[in-house]
Amino acid sequence: MSELIYASPLGAIRIVETHGAIVSAAFIDAAPATVPTCPVLQEAKDWLDRYFRRRDPKTPPKLAPNGTAFQKAVWEALLSVPYGETVTYGELAASMGLTPRHARAIGSALHRNPIVLFLPCHRVLGQDGVLTGYAFGIERKAALLSLERRM
Repeated sequence: MSELIYASPLGAIRIVETHGAIVSAAFIDAAPATVPTCPVLQEAKDWLDRYFRRRDPKTPPKLAPNGTAFQKAVWEALLSVPYGETVTYGELAASMGLTPRHARAIGSALHRNPIVLFLPCHRVLGQDGVLTGYAFGIERKAALLSLERRM
């Protein structure tokens, strides 16, 4: 296991890798940036550099989030939401073959997303495009969406 502290314009991001895959990425309180110590952390840094330069970073580095089968299915579905676009909880449910009544379960899985940005839960909105909860604050979610829309 190794980690990288990435200094983003929206705050420090702690990225943890195990066995060549990212297992965690989360905004943290201020911390000094560190240098990548393995290939997957270098890939993560490069991906974030592109992202914060308002460029579609394309495919993320290898990810290995820990969660239930349902949570993993939701997180996998997030990867189909293109950079700069959004979906509602109901639309994400429908893309998985579920009904809109599963929107709360989708929201619960997104709240437990262990790999922010790389698994773009910030692109999921409430009904009628309303900004809803984000583990790292609505202001940060709005800033991420604004950043992507200015590509």
